[in-house]
Amino acid sequence: MVSPEASHFQSSPMAKYTGARTRPVICFNDVVLFLGGAFMSLILVWSFFSFSNSPNLTFSPDKTDASTKCTRGIDMRYDPTDPVFYDDPDLSYTIEKPVKNWDEKRKRWLELHPSFIPGSENRTVMITGSQSGPCKNPIGDHLLLRFFKNKVDYCRIHGHDIFYSNALLHPKMKSFWAKLPAVKAAMIAHPEAEWIWWVDSDALFTDMDFTPPFHRYRDHNLVVHGWPGVVYDERSWTALNAGVFLIRNCQWSMELIDTWTSMGPVSPDFAKWGEIQRSIFKDKLFPESDDQTALIYLLFKHKEVYYPKIYLEGEYYFEGYWLEIVPGLANITERYLEMEREDATLRRRHAEKVSERYAAFREERFLRGESGGKGSKRRPFVTHFTGCQPCSGDHNTMYNGDTCWNGMIKAINFADNQVMRRYGFVHSDLGKTSPLQPVPFDYPDEPW
Repeated sequence: MVSPEASHFQSSPMAKYTGARTRPVICFNDVVLFLGGAFMSLILVWSFFSFSNSPNLTFSPDKTDASTKCTRGIDMRYDPTDPVFYDDPDLSYTIEKPVKNWDEKRKRWLELHPSFIPGSENRTVMITGSQSGPCKNPIGDHLLLRFFKNKVDYCRIHGHDIFYSNALLHPKMKSFWAKLPAVKAAMIAHPEAEWIWWVDSDALFTDMDFTPPFHRYRDHNLVVHGWPGVVYDERSWTALNAGVFLIRNCQWSMELIDTWTSMGPVSPDFAKWGEIQRSIFKDKLFPESDDQTALIYLLFKHKEVYYPKIYLEGEYYFEGYWLEIVPGLANITERYLEMEREDATLRRRHAEKVSERYAAFREERFLRGESGGKGSKRRPFVTHFTGCQPCSGDHNTMYNGDTCWNGMIKAINFADNQVMRRYGFVHSDLGKTSPLQPVPFDYPDEPW
């Protein structure tokens, strides 16, 4: 199309000279207008074609392509109607009824939910819990809340799911036995998880950066803090601690829980099992069968069956006795501050979501080769207040209650400093929970 201005110039005699002089401009404008119109037409046609052939933007779980689910991350709205173990009316979450062929059932579920496959190798769900009623100890509920907050903080930082149980899943499985029904139920509820991580209510993470060396456990199905020599040579009921453990979500573990449970309160031979345990492990303090001694018994009596698959972790504080740890927390704090004074990278303020990057830097720069046990420069990973009984207050008579409660506050604040530092505050005194102190810009190089 020719513009009105061009038509006028071409038809007017008086415009002959002017028209000749300006013709290149007129032609250039014609070309631009023509190309612009053609381009816009092409865009409209292409847009119509693209929308008519693009995926449905209303996400339907049954219509979403499997490869798309993987590339977009975990799809928690996709659950196909293909039958899986959940559709079996004979499947039971309870400890009374064994689960069979769990590896095959879990594998099929993952195949039908492919978005969960990436990252599943060491995906972990943490389980913890406490009593169903209020604590007898006046500060017990407060302490348990802070212990739970500590676990939530750790899971948030490292991307783990967490489940808290404050009710018995079996009326007879009380006290320390209550963990086994919860762990089995969690294994069934989380087929996407490779590991279930049980952590007692009175245990807390005192190194919020550290992660277990899962590569070390690739050939094992259960990880507990313990020592083979104490199991087989000393025959002690403290050869391991069953208050913190990693258990693989597999058929072997399902069968272990069945066997483990058979020595618990649901067994008609419960009293007999207590006698058997005390006959072998002479230092056992009480007559009833308990979960910890039961596990040691399996290792001791059936070594060829269980020892190859149970990793007794003694190289770092997978869980550590609090009386060994709490007195040295101030010195540990100073060692870590000295690392930050030495390297400005660790002093840099950063988002909590990228905390693992700075943890890896500290590991490489200062902590390589440090085991993390007693006397190590590394923070203790988990501090376990065994014998303190924060809820009931019925602590071990070898130490008084104030020692327990004050130690808990110090350890909780020590761990909380590692979290709150990323929010710009710290506890300047580990013995005081509140108020917190704002952190100077270049702390600790810049003083308070």
